[in-house]
Amino acid sequence: MLRPRITPCLLVRNGGLVKTVGFGNGKYVGDPLNAVKIFNEKESDELIVLDIDATVGSTEPNVRMIAQLAVECRMPLCYGGGIKTAAHAKSIVGLGVEKVAISSAAVEDPRVVSSIAAEIGSQSVVVVLDVRMQPGGAAYEVWTHNGSRNTRKPVEQVAREAEVQGAGEIVVNSIDNDGLMQGYDLALATRVRGATRLPLTVLGGAGSLADIGSLIRACGVVGAAAGSLFVFKGAYRAVLINYPNQAQKEDLIRSALKG
Repeated sequence: MLRPRITPCLLVRNGGLVKTVGFGNGKYVGDPLNAVKIFNEKESDELIVLDIDATVGSTEPNVRMIAQLAVECRMPLCYGGGIKTAAHAKSIVGLGVEKVAISSAAVEDPRVVSSIAAEIGSQSVVVVLDVRMQPGGAAYEVWTHNGSRNTRKPVEQVAREAEVQGAGEIVVNSIDNDGLMQGYDLALATRVRGATRLPLTVLGGAGSLADIGSLIRACGVVGAAAGSLFVFKGAYRAVLINYPNQAQKEDLIRSALKG
């Protein structure tokens, strides 16, 4: 039975862990392997690791780093960055990664989703949609290449297409809310929730456990992913890897689903 998941999302640039605001101003916050070790100890539900510059730089997936992460990680691991073909996906899953995340490639040619799903199974294919609100709030549009290219495609359309092509999960990421720690875009989350039956994970804006509770109340069984919430602490955003303990998670989820 599916249940809400609380998932740290780590952004990697040049082998280092960074945190962005609005997809810009990347701040170095540490070593990805050290972060994985801490999330192991804290028994995170799962972990998402995204190489945010791979597509922009047209680089291949960093197999050496992925292998190190997979060996260290004791929770389900989803990796994205530079994955464009079924061969890429197969090699990454072969390293011990449970899910591969594809973004720009899936949006530009949805058939890539089908070919990867045929190779590794739909359950291992995650399509990440980076989204900005159109000026005036009329629509949410999908952007690619680390938020630098506007596809002009409504997020609902792209999510439905990914489902048709065989994706196993959708991650919707609010560029507008990225790094602000002022709450998820619940309007965006509910639109995508209504557009697809696939498992959905929402990313961008979480600043507290209360924000996660609000997301679950709005969308039901959903994945709540966050970056800043789990790497910063306090008003001065000191770097401190953190994650709720099991009792906190259970209380949060139980209360949100009742509410």
